[in-house]
Amino acid sequence: MPLDEEYPLETTSEGYQRIYPINSRNEERVWRSSYLTGRERAENGELVISDRGTVYQLIDHEGKREILFSNWTDSKYNSGVHGANVLSNLGIGGIFDYPKSIYTLETTLWAQTYGDTHAIVLDYFAGSGTTGHAVINLNREDKGSRKYILVEMGEYFHTVLKPRIQKIIYSRDWENGKPKPDNNGNMNGISHCFKYLRLESYEDTLNNLTIKKPTQVQQITLDSNPELKEDYMLSYWLDVETKNSSSLLNLNQFEDPFNYKLNIAAGSVGVTKPTNVDLVETFNYLLGLTVKQIDTIRGFKVVVGQNPQDESVLVVWRVLADKDNAALEEFMNKSKYHPKDTEFDHIYVNGDHTLEDPHSKVKMTEIEFKRLMFDVQDV
Repeated sequence: MPLDEEYPLETTSEGYQRIYPINSRNEERVWRSSYLTGRERAENGELVISDRGTVYQLIDHEGKREILFSNWTDSKYNSGVHGANVLSNLGIGGIFDYPKSIYTLETTLWAQTYGDTHAIVLDYFAGSGTTGHAVINLNREDKGSRKYILVEMGEYFHTVLKPRIQKIIYSRDWENGKPKPDNNGNMNGISHCFKYLRLESYEDTLNNLTIKKPTQVQQITLDSNPELKEDYMLSYWLDVETKNSSSLLNLNQFEDPFNYKLNIAAGSVGVTKPTNVDLVETFNYLLGLTVKQIDTIRGFKVVVGQNPQDESVLVVWRVLADKDNAALEEFMNKSKYHPKDTEFDHIYVNGDHTLEDPHSKVKMTEIEFKRLMFDVQDV
């Protein structure tokens, strides 16, 4: 077929003329279908023309769960009624601007995860938490076990997002900040568990740099040699003089790993407060550990899991002032955690140890911790 007949720009050999649809404002628009597709649909009887000259496409719904068109004009997608009002009824309104309608996310996730009730949903701009709310609602409806991962850096995480998830777990419906039971008096709460992590920010890192001041002689030398001072500041000062800073992993604090602290911004400019850091959880992530069991037994924190290489891993944490090496050996023997056995491929213990280790599988946690955090040469 000649090009001008396949994509006719002028009048075709049959006398047909290319035209475009005109909207209500007398503006020229475009067709949904290409010329070839439109001709095929016309031949199949999929296109009809109304008395007013409007062209409609007939869509066969048989065998399809639902047709989702590009424009969602239903009133349930109104963000004011089903977004802002939802937060107001939960008792957390007026804090977050323009939250999405809960139905917008429910429809989106339903379409994306249809048939997969074990899907994992990631929203890295979580906002007011509508995505998490929608996942919980879908699981309520079909008894699914979808999971959500929400990422948010705004301060409203604590004022809107987290309270919203907690409340919607307790009750499906809320009004004026109070849970609203259904006609049978049920709150329709669900069994649910979620974990939230606070990642160390760039500002937190800077706030926890402890710099060893140069001696008087060193300071005089630096002041008298600007080039040396610049090289010292960039190459030595930040590398050596700050090496014991909390944000660069102060290994001395591993003597009490459950009380490791960083000075975290408290809200006001320049104000920080000492905040505990979960070294146990952090190390699990650094190892890429799939945790199978975590317990506190006779003062020892024990983590059992599997690393990405499908190797079995045992991590034992202790406060060195309370649990010396003799106590560690006794605990390992009673628990039947023997390094000479093949039960575990890797064993991590904080602090020096005197365990019998014929296979060299026992490693100092703090050394591995620092290596995994900062040795990124091959990453």
